[in-house]
Amino acid sequence: MTKDYYTILGVSRNVKKEEIKKAYKQLAKKYHPDINKSSGSAEKFKEIAEAYDVLSDDQKKNRFDQFGTAEEHGSYEGYSPFSDFGFDLGDIFEGFFGGRRKRSHAVRGNDLAYDLEITLEDAAAGKKTKIPITHMEICLSCQGKGAKEESTVKQCSHCNGSGYAKKTMRTPFGYFSQTSPCNECQGEGTIIARPCGECDGLGRGRKERHIEIEIPAGVMSGFKLRVHGEGDAGIKGGPAGDLYFVIAVEEHKLFERDGQDIVIRIPISFATAALGGEIEVPTLFGKETLAIPAGTQTHTMFTIRGKGLPSLRGGSVGSELVYAIIETPKKLTAKQKELLMQFDKSYSAKKSLLTRLFS
Repeated sequence: MTKDYYTILGVSRNVKKEEIKKAYKQLAKKYHPDINKSSGSAEKFKEIAEAYDVLSDDQKKNRFDQFGTAEEHGSYEGYSPFSDFGFDLGDIFEGFFGGRRKRSHAVRGNDLAYDLEITLEDAAAGKKTKIPITHMEICLSCQGKGAKEESTVKQCSHCNGSGYAKKTMRTPFGYFSQTSPCNECQGEGTIIARPCGECDGLGRGRKERHIEIEIPAGVMSGFKLRVHGEGDAGIKGGPAGDLYFVIAVEEHKLFERDGQDIVIRIPISFATAALGGEIEVPTLFGKETLAIPAGTQTHTMFTIRGKGLPSLRGGSVGSELVYAIIETPKKLTAKQKELLMQFDKSYSAKKSLLTRLFS
């Protein structure tokens, strides 16, 4: 079936070239597949482009008006919607979105991570501290622009400030235009004649500064503390990255950690275990007095509540778990040996124990 290109573009047969171009641009904006996601839009766009290619060419238009076809042999095979129509297809989108297409050069700065070792006491109580870090900061001399003076920033003459270069190639299907970042200005659209001497035109430089952080109570090894916006500065107005401190809690010489609880093993004398008494126990927050009942066996566990670590979510606090370990003396005086032998003879539990084992 013969296509009526005038009907496709919605124009009359005595239409002028300017009106043909205008009608095409309006329909192309409406049916371009990148804008119109409905089914059939790609085929409709191809049909519109085909109609424009014929009616905008005087020879093809004359043949179509006389014979109902644009080709000498009555066919229009091999048409491509990417054929060159005498203007950049990008012009359509400039008109549609408004203004010149502009490449965004802003780049977010890198995130940074530092290892931070803290004591178990710091993990239990929390801590405010200042940490020296090195990161990229906006150059104060040029305010991140990279130029010594604003007047030395010139529009790239190669791409006319667009940041893009267009290359047109002839193919069996017509002319194909390819757009890529401009090699002259590296896609920036501008060229700096006199770069800033402080940052060599980069717009930022490496600086050391102290960051104040607050370590929350209850942290564990592997916890990541995030400081927003203290990573590397962004490029060309881009936002700064974030700074992360990866917490590692040092091993303690006395305590072991078990979640929110802490564990300690305290040696006590045989006499204290047998007769009972009071002992001083170290905690993360000072010393506590612990009552040992008479007859305490080794590895008996005592709990001191509220002397562990708080939950990061708040509300609960762990305990200190104290294991009593009966200490056996390695050296005894003659008098001590005599007293122990007398005790051993008088202690009937030994015989009863052996009786139970072998009965």
